[in-house]
Amino acid sequence: MLEPNAWFTEIHSRDGSAFSLRVRAKLHEERTPYQTIAIYDTTDFGRLMVIDGCTMVSDRENFIYHEMMAHPALFTHAEPRRVAIIGGGDCGTLREVLKHPGVAEAVQIDIDERVTRLAERYFPDLTTANEDSRAQLLFDDGIAWVRAAPPGELDLIIVDSTDPVGPAEGLFSAAFYADCWRALGPGGLLVQQSESPLYHQRLLEEMRKAMQGAGFLDVKSLFFPQPIYPSGWWSAMLACKDGPIDGFREETIGARPFSTRYYNAEIHRAAFAIPEFLRRR
Repeated sequence: MLEPNAWFTEIHSRDGSAFSLRVRAKLHEERTPYQTIAIYDTTDFGRLMVIDGCTMVSDRENFIYHEMMAHPALFTHAEPRRVAIIGGGDCGTLREVLKHPGVAEAVQIDIDERVTRLAERYFPDLTTANEDSRAQLLFDDGIAWVRAAPPGELDLIIVDSTDPVGPAEGLFSAAFYADCWRALGPGGLLVQQSESPLYHQRLLEEMRKAMQGAGFLDVKSLFFPQPIYPSGWWSAMLACKDGPIDGFREETIGARPFSTRYYNAEIHRAAFAIPEFLRRR
């Protein structure tokens, strides 16, 4: 039992900061073969999923992350039909991908099935696309899956992973990016969450260099708020296999047959603006 007015706190010792949410109860906790997953009921952010002590997703703000991991890439690609999501076990990114009627197939590969099963129980709004006939849920090693994928099989790879430690560490490697490059077809895109641009600048630099070294012709960062993650400011890296990232299907965004809560054409353009302190690096 938690004490009245208890708080969940994630401490970032290296950066001298912490983030807290007031909680009513701990609804669930378990140790899987890969990580420890806990679910809390908070007073103001709804339900909260925590993995290995790090905040992952809450009811209140998850739409920002999931929309920005999916829609900028999907509206940048000329005709995305075959999508792979590496990680993404809470299924929120899968939900956003399958809002696009042109997507014919979306396969999600997450190593820990328990993340998905707990999301289905505690975050049902995130898992509404799990029964879509275009969705395929695999519980396997995403690194090995991409390595075995036929060349040119995919239009878009979304790496919706946890931090680059433990099971996710290999998803930030040059070898993995080379396998992604090979698995993508002409005009193929890779998008990967790239942590806080304020706290993790070295990681952003290393990811960019590794993607370019793997053969991606153009690599750009996009930025968005993320209230429950370190610093409250997050980023993703978007890489194109064989051409420049120099536009997006703006007219298609305006005619999209689905609603979004954060993403629109103006947000798309603004997300790629580079803060001055990052330009100087």
